[in-house]
Formats: sequence, structure tokens, C-alpha cells
Amino acid sequence: MDELISLSNATLDRLTVERPRYDRSALTPGIVHIGVGNFHRAHQAWYLHRLMQAGHAHDWAIIGAGVRPYDAAMREKLLAQDCLTTLIELDPKDVSAEVIGSMIDYLPIEEGNGALIAQMADPAIRIVAMTVTESGYYVDPVTKRFDRAHTDVQHDATHPGTPITAFGAIVAALGLRRAQGHGPFTCLSCDNLQGNGDILRQTVVSLSRMSDPDLADWIDAKVSFPNSMVDCIAPATGPGELALAEGFGIVDKAVVTHEAFRQWVMEDTFCAGRPDWNEMGATFSKDVHAFETMKIRILNAGHQVVANVGEILGIETIAGCMAHPDVRAFFGRVERTEIAPTVAPVPGKTPEEYVDLIEARFSNPRIVDTTRRVSFDGSARHPGFVLPIVRDQLAAGRSVEGLALVEAFWARMCAGTRENGTVIEANDPLWTELRQAADAARDRPEAWLEQDKIYGDLAQSRPFSEAFCRWSSVIWEQGCGAALTSYAAIARQGADA
Repeated sequence: MDELISLSNATLDRLTVERPRYDRSALTPGIVHIGVGNFHRAHQAWYLHRLMQAGHAHDWAIIGAGVRPYDAAMREKLLAQDCLTTLIELDPKDVSAEVIGSMIDYLPIEEGNGALIAQMADPAIRIVAMTVTESGYYVDPVTKRFDRAHTDVQHDATHPGTPITAFGAIVAALGLRRAQGHGPFTCLSCDNLQGNGDILRQTVVSLSRMSDPDLADWIDAKVSFPNSMVDCIAPATGPGELALAEGFGIVDKAVVTHEAFRQWVMEDTFCAGRPDWNEMGATFSKDVHAFETMKIRILNAGHQVVANVGEILGIETIAGCMAHPDVRAFFGRVERTEIAPTVAPVPGKTPEEYVDLIEARFSNPRIVDTTRRVSFDGSARHPGFVLPIVRDQLAAGRSVEGLALVEAFWARMCAGTRENGTVIEANDPLWTELRQAADAARDRPEAWLEQDKIYGDLAQSRPFSEAFCRWSSVIWEQGCGAALTSYAAIARQGADA
């Protein structure tokens, strides 16, 4: 093999893969992005990079940011390579790579978030975007209301100049801009939340109102919070991904692998302008809700259909789950009979066609997307992705057998052991509470549904609760395989009726 090249501005011309053709030294910032993970770089940063490659948007470069101590490790890796990232596309038929350069700096991670506040207060910044995970918005998962009582929220409300949350930093920066006579920036959520812009507005405005009601009114009136839908599978980076980069002759400590699919749909409400992302394939639509409902229910809920049972069975990846005939059949039946009926078509795609697309994407053996990653934070993902479908199915008088089994698999996974006896390590911010509920549910399944912050009044729904309790008993007494077989028989009977 030829000598490996450490990624940096100085070595770009030595690379044999596609790389920035624009002058990175001439880029100026227009976006601060909070939460610089693999998904952001494979998705939003890629759209901007491609626009820059076409000679546009050179005044929209990204400044990376984070508010948690663990963000410092990513900052160190990216700054060491001039904020460049190698993206490796894993198509089932081929593997290709390109280096993107749309990010030009990464702010220090510091107590009080002074550097972040100062950067966002700079009038050159016109968009503040974020990927902070579904559970990071301080929203009660059942009521969807702002959690004023959270200790982080209470801190930021009483110490608005030295906040610990991204939202407190946004409020502080907007306060500075208002005081200095500058206009606002757009706040753009890129997380998998239904109505993510509306939720972000609620969090920012509600937090501001706790310390400065006048500023809250100004933010509510002047700041844009467009809803958006984002989609691209970008697995976590490990030794295998680092080796893939080396296969292209590149040493990249923060390489990102991703599938050969991207989608980005946004409301076109940007109070301080925006890049022309649509020229690179993004969609601006007045009906983001239809797109996000299709994606969140069929893809994100679909992930929960397979990941929890996969963990219990010791299947390491989502592609591995789809290679398991019983798990794949379970996925297909639940998707087509209980999830797709709650989804409306969007321009160019029916729910059934989208299920076929997701089935193919999940089955890509090159995408090493772990069941552990996908099943992480179930206490946010099940209320956000799965349970709204349960409610819609119940309201329509349709079956929830498969969805109840999905929830029973989640409860069994949270007991913390696989069927082979190995331990499932803590995988949720509420893992202790979930373990306690799962242990109680082994003998009394109703105990799992009594987690009001997750299930609310669904525990009182007889069709759902009875199905859940029945499936929970089957899983504990006979195993996951027996549950999958029994569900398949029920589904066939329903199809024949």
C-alpha cells in the first residue's frame, strides 16, 4: 500500500478521492451547528459542501459547537485535521469516498458556554442548527410540554449569563443581538422529532420566559423555527471505519460512513436567509409534516421493531436483524399491517413504496449500524416514534398486536440480559428505572405499562394492555422465537380473514 496521508488542508492535493475544490481559506461563517456527530457531517454538512463545490454559499461555512464534556473529544479530532471529514458511501454494489470541507472551526467546550454565546451573537451567523438527540429538548414525553422543573432548565433560568444547555446559550446570544440592535438568527432543529421546529420554539421561548419575558416575546415574534425532516443512516465510527479510510490512503480520526441515500425536507421560513440547499437535492415544502410522519413512523419506529428483539437474540447489526428470517418477517408484517395504514402518501411515494425502500436500506450489509446504537434512548424513541402509531391504530379500531409485541420486546431487553445469558449494558438515560420496571414486569407485565411518563393512559387501553401482557408472558416463558412464530400465525389469520 502507498504511504498513508494524514488528513489536513496541507495534504488535500495529495488525495486520490474527491475533495474540496474551493478555497477553504476564503470561507466565512454563516452557521453554528451544535452537536457535531456523524449524522450532521454525512447530511447537512455534505449538502453545504456540495453547494460550495458548485461555487456558491462560501459565506455560509459551519462553526461546530457542543455543550457537553464528551463533545471535546470530537473537537480535538476535527481541529487536528482542519475540520475536514472523509465521508465513505457504502452502497451495496460499491464503496466510494470524498472529503468535505464545509466546516471551518469548532468552538471550545467550556463552562458557561461563553465562546458559543459570543459566536452566535455575531451578526454574521444567520442560522443556528442542532442535532442533540430526540431526548435533548427538555420535553415531557407524554404531554409534550416544556419541562420547567428539570435541573438544567432551572440552572439556566437562574443563571442566564452562564447557561449549561444549548438552549440557554441560544437565549443568551439572542439577548445580546437584540441589545446590540442586530437581527435574529434562524433556529433549525435537525433531530428526529415530529414538529421539531415547533418543539425547538417551545423550548427556547419557554426557557427565555423564565428569566426575561420581554426577550421571550421578541424571540417568539422575530426568530424562525422551521420544521424539518432529515434522513441518512450514518453508523458510529469504530476500528472498521477507520480502516476503510486507510483503504483510500487516508488517516482520518473522525471518518464517517453512510448509506447511499439522503433526504432533507424543510419549511422555507428562514428569518436571516439560507443557503440554496435545494440546488443539491434538499426539498422546501409547506407540508413537512407528511414527510416527517412517513419517515419517523416507517423508518424510526421500524428501527425499534427490529433493534430490541435483535439485542435480546444477540444480533449485532440492523442488517443482521434483516438477515434473520423471523425478524425480517416480523418487520415486514408490522410495517405493512400496523404502521403503513397510519401514514399518508407524499409526492412521489406511497407508504407501501417507502416500506419497500426502508426494508432495502436496513438490509444493506455494508452498513454496520449496531442494534445497540439503534435501541439507545428507548425512553425517548418509543414515546416519540412507536406509541403515536399505537394510539392512531386504536382510534381507528385496528390491530395493535405487532406493536404490542414491539413494546414487549423492549421491556424484555431492558431486563438487561440476552437469551444467551450475556449482559446488555446500560443503554438509556433512564436505565435504572427501566430495569426496575422490566424486572417487575417479568411476573406482573402490567408493571411495565405503569410507567406513566412513557405510556400515559395507554395502560388503560384493554386491546393494547392485554396484547402486551400476553406477549410479555410468551417471551419470558417460551422465548423470542416462540413470540415471533405466534405473531406470524396471528398475522396470517388476519390476512386470510
